[in-house]
Amino acid sequence: MEVLTGNHFERTKRYARALFFLALLATVIGFMTVSAIFIYAKVLGPPPLVVSKSSLFVADDGHIFGATNPQGEIRYWIPLDDISDHVQHATISIEDRNFYDHNGFDLKRIAGAALADIKAMSMVQGASTITQQYARNLYLGHDKTWKRKLAEAFYAVRLEMSYSKEEILEGYLNTIYYGHGAYGIQAASQYYFGKNAERLTLAEAAMLSGIPKGPSHYSPTDNFEKAKKRQELILRSMVENGYITKEQADLAAKEELTLVGQHPHKQNGFAPYFQDIVRSELVNKLKISEETIALGGLTVYTTIDSNLQQIAEEVINYNMSDQSAMQVGFVAMDPATGYVKALVGGRDYVKSSYNRAYQALRQPGSTIKPLLYYAAIERGFTPSTTMKSEVTTFKYDEGRAEYTPHNFNNHYANEEITLAQALALSDNVFAVKTHLFLGEEVLVDTAKKFGISSKMDLVPSLALGTSGVRVVEMVNAYSMFANGGKKIEPTFIKKVVNHKGEVLYEKEQEDTQVLDHDLAFVMSHLLRGMFDPKLNDYARVTGSSIINEMTRPYAGKSGSTDTDSWMIGFSPGLTAGVWTGYDDNQEITLTAEKLYAKNIWIDFMEKALEKEPVKTFVPTKGVVGVYVDPDNGKLATESCPVSRLTYFKAGTEPTTYCIEHIEHRIEENPEPKTEPKEQPDGKDRPWYKKLFDWI
Repeated sequence: MEVLTGNHFERTKRYARALFFLALLATVIGFMTVSAIFIYAKVLGPPPLVVSKSSLFVADDGHIFGATNPQGEIRYWIPLDDISDHVQHATISIEDRNFYDHNGFDLKRIAGAALADIKAMSMVQGASTITQQYARNLYLGHDKTWKRKLAEAFYAVRLEMSYSKEEILEGYLNTIYYGHGAYGIQAASQYYFGKNAERLTLAEAAMLSGIPKGPSHYSPTDNFEKAKKRQELILRSMVENGYITKEQADLAAKEELTLVGQHPHKQNGFAPYFQDIVRSELVNKLKISEETIALGGLTVYTTIDSNLQQIAEEVINYNMSDQSAMQVGFVAMDPATGYVKALVGGRDYVKSSYNRAYQALRQPGSTIKPLLYYAAIERGFTPSTTMKSEVTTFKYDEGRAEYTPHNFNNHYANEEITLAQALALSDNVFAVKTHLFLGEEVLVDTAKKFGISSKMDLVPSLALGTSGVRVVEMVNAYSMFANGGKKIEPTFIKKVVNHKGEVLYEKEQEDTQVLDHDLAFVMSHLLRGMFDPKLNDYARVTGSSIINEMTRPYAGKSGSTDTDSWMIGFSPGLTAGVWTGYDDNQEITLTAEKLYAKNIWIDFMEKALEKEPVKTFVPTKGVVGVYVDPDNGKLATESCPVSRLTYFKAGTEPTTYCIEHIEHRIEENPEPKTEPKEQPDGKDRPWYKKLFDWI
């Protein structure tokens, strides 16, 4: 065992004295630093109680159509005495239980959070007091950095030195965001429960106090289950802090809440459904916090065109009867970029904020057929491919099931028709035959290629649009025909700039060819067929009702099921799609209501483009245009009563001439029995016999 010598003892004493003086020095320096901070804070005086800069939504034409400023927000400032005690106690319990005991920040909570951050090597846990949160909302951004945390603490000290706890709590409760545009407890109380904040019950107060942690997650109108669990957590914390008894908490947890979900005085702003999508994408896609959106002074440059949006809303209101309960989803898009230029998600945002253009899954009916026929042409079909249109029963699922599709009004050609006619007349039998011939998985894979992410069922009826899709997806798909097969996606935000002018996000344009360039043009020309009476056969082309209103070339396709009515189409520079139907899937029976989608679409396209020069669909270099007999798809002759210019990918155009009408003319006008003697060069030989010889 080592014996402690005198030298060792003296050395230990020196170390102890040194440590003591170092600790004393550190204490003095720390005291002086803290004193200096408090003196500096006192010299600066009370910080102004102002809200951070507003965020602006800017249209494609530079028009500011939305803002998160007081004029655009739902915000009411009320004194603390007009705020229910339950709200105050619930907020303090869940956000800052030591609010009345600290001087701006909770050292114990900070130490715990710092330890967690050090272990994770990043800012993973917060320990902000109510004062710090109020300071952050007033003066700072919401980035998780040590610099911001230190600034937040300093502002908290200044607030605590200059204002009472009651003033700080009042300011916090009047500025915090509760979701759905409600800033402050009064706006939140009126939106969620239709009453003033002073009348909130314990159950209602606990529910509202849980929302600021994540308004998109804990809103009771959006996610009641999550909101309810957080309410129960807050009630338990109020019991632990002595504000209520366990019996009161249990009664409050059982109380049935009546949610209103509507601002009592809110005006229906410009393009409200579009604004909802922009806010959602800022949070979910760009990962920008809701607080930053609300108070961070952002400038959000969007894709919406103010003029086109106004036209869309006007034509919808004009064409749909006030007496009809049908709803609408509408999207207009620039096919070159995917920029959404106009969007309407319903007939009245105040009555229903459900976005039928962006959220609703509805059966697309025959509007899915162009995707099917693109896949068919890609695999060897041509516009002249023929199949018989007749009542047909198909067996599937290895013969265990049967399916019999029917045409509109049960009309059939009962003979061969071309693919071009089948699309223009919307023949269902032709579509199902094509679908099953290709294989059911082909249409599913093709839909994904066109950017459709909605789930599709592998069944024969998929060719007739029985799997639900979104309007915005279908408009995006048709835009790929219009742009020659380039990959695009529905785009709502072009750029986001913060209050310092720094670009936080900017959309980058892709240049990826997804479809065959030539086949995309062939399909675009085929889609003009619904407006071409030359393709009339056993029925009229499906665009007959609006042909007389057209002043320029369009391509498109209508679609209908018992419960859904669609029209999607495009010019070379603009695509638009319309869905109309009932929210409850009620059957559409009135003829006038069945025409809403087409009428809205043509009115929009004509008004949107009336000041634009007429543009035609320019053939690509790899296609060939020939005149064919629309009934059989063969090369037309002078004897054919109707001939139609039709485009094919080079090398797939028909080579056989139509002779049906030649023979018919011979029978009607027989040649003389004695024909003139032919000259050696054959010039006097009848032209049709020359044709027979050539064939």
